[in-house]
Amino acid sequence: MEHLPVEVIGNILSRLGGARDVVIASVTCRKWREASRKHLHTLAFNSNDLPPYRDITPKQLEILITQTIFQTTGLQGLSILMDDVDEFSASTVIAWLMYTRETLRWLFYNVRTSPNVNILEICGRQKLETLALAHNSITGVEPNFQRFPCLKSLSLSHVSISALDLSLLLTACPKLESLELVNLEIAMSDAQVTVELSCPTLKSIYVEAISLDKFMLEADSIERLHLRDCALELFELIGIGTLKYFKIDDVSVIHLDIGETIDNLEVVDVSNFTIIWPKFYQMISRSSKLRKLRLWDVAFDDEDEVVDLETIAVCFPQLKHLALSYELRDGVMHYGLQGSSNLENVMVLELGWTVINDLFSHWVEELLKRCPNLRKMIIFGSVSEVKSHEECQILANFTSSIVQLMRKYMNVEVHFEFE
Repeated sequence: MEHLPVEVIGNILSRLGGARDVVIASVTCRKWREASRKHLHTLAFNSNDLPPYRDITPKQLEILITQTIFQTTGLQGLSILMDDVDEFSASTVIAWLMYTRETLRWLFYNVRTSPNVNILEICGRQKLETLALAHNSITGVEPNFQRFPCLKSLSLSHVSISALDLSLLLTACPKLESLELVNLEIAMSDAQVTVELSCPTLKSIYVEAISLDKFMLEADSIERLHLRDCALELFELIGIGTLKYFKIDDVSVIHLDIGETIDNLEVVDVSNFTIIWPKFYQMISRSSKLRKLRLWDVAFDDEDEVVDLETIAVCFPQLKHLALSYELRDGVMHYGLQGSSNLENVMVLELGWTVINDLFSHWVEELLKRCPNLRKMIIFGSVSEVKSHEECQILANFTSSIVQLMRKYMNVEVHFEFE
């Protein structure tokens, strides 16, 4: 070990993750102590991972973090996640950031302080490439002064910010590629809450637990869009057809528009969502490059609407992964078996039910026939704790049917997942 270069030891210590482990390892010998001071490039403090942090006062914890940070030189990554700590002194936290800001490449910051610390003012105009803020407030953004010339990834979680400041913040990040917005508290300037964002370099956006009247995003380079657990009256994406990945999960939206030029879509994943099928189908029907389609626990606005396999097979010839959840309403399956076109390229099939009946086995069999090159099938099921004799019999019949069916498809790998 004594022949290891001190720079290599610094890399080893940086991969330990927790600051407590780094401190313990650094007392191994003088060489390791030197590595922790001069060649350590990553430090992480997390109140959840380290039980001893809960046994000391915030003031004592401040001192420990201060001593650890101030013994390093040239930190590139700093993570301070203090969910279980009430408040730190603002002056102490400012000292940590001022000491490290010139070399930091990424910062994960979840610290409650009194008063609030203006991260943008302290870390602006530096070399930050990744910034994740939680339980913080942002006010009075000045794009010219609080500029992040190198920032590529921005995450805001449980942050209080106005719609205008959020827009200005994106303007201050000319190289931004990834944006996460989770449970933001959007300050209201009028009765209608509207967020309008523009970022020409943005490639990926994730939005969770946000309620707005209007959310409009202009992004000419966008490739990934994921909406989860949101309530929106209108969501509009303005782009030039670069979107490849579209996922929407448990979202309430009256008007959804992801653009007319979406020919490059490769993944569409929709779950726990009510759709107007003709309009939704029209929106994605030109996506001939689609490789994965997932429609799970999807409700239809019109009870008479069905999605037939013929439509899927004809419109998406390159489809390789298909996931459908089974629902029978008034004797009609939402995913009908009309037509004769095969899903030639589908290699993975995910099928599931919420309420099982005897028709499910028939549906699975017909889908298998339509996928001649299938390699893997995953069946998801919901099984309640209390089962009547009739329900148990249906489940037993399904099991027997699948066993017999799969004897015909020995080349298909089968998995079952129940909840």
